[in-house]
Amino acid sequence: MGFGSLAAMRAGLARVAHLDFPVIGTITLDSYTRVGDYRTPLERLAVGEELNGYPLVSHSVEDTKKVLNGLYGPTFPVQARHGTALPLRVFQRLVEVGLDATEGGPVSYCLPYSRLPLRDAVEAWSESTRFLAGETEFGHIESFGGCMLGQLCPPSLLVALAVLEGCFFRQHGLRYMSLSYAQGTLAEQDRGALRALRTLAAAYLGDVTWHVVFYTYMGLFPRTADGATRLIRDSARLAMATGCERMIVKTVSEAWQIPSVAENVAALRIAAEEAAGPLDPASPAEAEYFTEVHDEARILIDAVLDLDADVGQALLKAFATGLLDVPFCLHTDNLGATTCVIDEQGALRWGSLGRLPLPATAGRDDLARLGSDQLYGMLDHVANSYDSRLVP
Repeated sequence: MGFGSLAAMRAGLARVAHLDFPVIGTITLDSYTRVGDYRTPLERLAVGEELNGYPLVSHSVEDTKKVLNGLYGPTFPVQARHGTALPLRVFQRLVEVGLDATEGGPVSYCLPYSRLPLRDAVEAWSESTRFLAGETEFGHIESFGGCMLGQLCPPSLLVALAVLEGCFFRQHGLRYMSLSYAQGTLAEQDRGALRALRTLAAAYLGDVTWHVVFYTYMGLFPRTADGATRLIRDSARLAMATGCERMIVKTVSEAWQIPSVAENVAALRIAAEEAAGPLDPASPAEAEYFTEVHDEARILIDAVLDLDADVGQALLKAFATGLLDVPFCLHTDNLGATTCVIDEQGALRWGSLGRLPLPATAGRDDLARLGSDQLYGMLDHVANSYDSRLVP
């Protein structure tokens, strides 16, 4: 949730802060701030236009402190979500206004959102992470690696990128972090992947404080209110069943508009109500997916870390050689030789493996040749599934 005006931003945070179940406030930054334009937001606001987020750097420190005053505190944390590959100025203002929690990463906030060379992003995030770690007692970054492109990315790559960005943050002095994972196309696969993420985070990040953040599906959302509501409820049950400490909730209007405050609050209530119910039992398939995702992700993590003692340099070398390769990502520093497919069970699988250091059996060459119809069908798979499902 992010608004350009001071009054609207405070009102939105206040509505969330006063809910009767545990919540975290969000200040989402506007698109001008994301590309380093700090003048235009105030010009647009001065002529009565709205922004698609809060211009944290443009508004004065004093004004933002007034927005937060009486709301932000131990019982109501606030996280800034920004989407910029060059985050230092955002981090500096974050600290100036008294906040210490944000999100992103050198890969996850560069490849999907920016044309900036990955090398520049790695350098910028190195400096920015060191700044946040040095200037705050509990500086916290949530890796966005588990949400790359929002959809059509095999879980093993999401898990590997989240852990690798965690290793990057750790190397630059950060002691508090979270690792994200976005809901995919099959609950059993997601449950196995989240278990794999926890296992690998414990192995590679054991000396820092971390937790897992689960995102309601980030791809094309159901177009009907019933379908969207069912998807939100399913995601809440999945988050609870897998022990996720935090959840990012989408709204019923996700498919057609930026949500209002009321729609955000309603979605939080839907998720909270569902999370309070009985947990879904595990299935035998969950264990199989855990083994598959864990083994693939560990191969990718170890292959990258073996490239260089500096994690940032290792990430650069990995993308340059194709040891890391995000399907359907058009950034010039991504090789683009891999594809992802949805198999007969509805799970996300590797199609073409490109140069990934994975066994040939990990790929589905029989499904790898994709035409535009097949790609569109995969993009719409979840939305169509929930919109066509009869109401129980």
